[in-house]
Amino acid sequence: MSKPTESLTTTTPDVVAEPAAAPAPDTPASPTLVQQLLRERNLPLLLDVELGVTLRFGSREMPLREILELSTGSVIELDRQLHEPVELLIDKKLIARGEVVIVNGNYGLRVTEVASAQNKIACLQE
Repeated sequence: MSKPTESLTTTTPDVVAEPAAAPAPDTPASPTLVQQLLRERNLPLLLDVELGVTLRFGSREMPLREILELSTGSVIELDRQLHEPVELLIDKKLIARGEVVIVNGNYGLRVTEVASAQNKIACLQE
């Protein structure tokens, strides 16, 4: 004789998805990270933190053989044209673009384009 088998039946209520109501015009959007830091008075704690800044003129991939053959006077061609802007990076994240200038005998950057605040914060959060 075989044993009777139990069957389980479950019913779920019908779920109807309704679109979320749009926020009222006077309702502020969700605060940005900067706004949260300002509100919580934590931003001043971060303002003196030093970050490494890099200017990227261009790049190139080279086989190890070519790298080992480098010597004084070797020239490496990069993937960027002379008229193209250089990139200002913080932790490999693009912050701004600009043109190279000389300031008191040192290289400098004249900023011509700045990433939006949201992009800069998003880059730093990654």
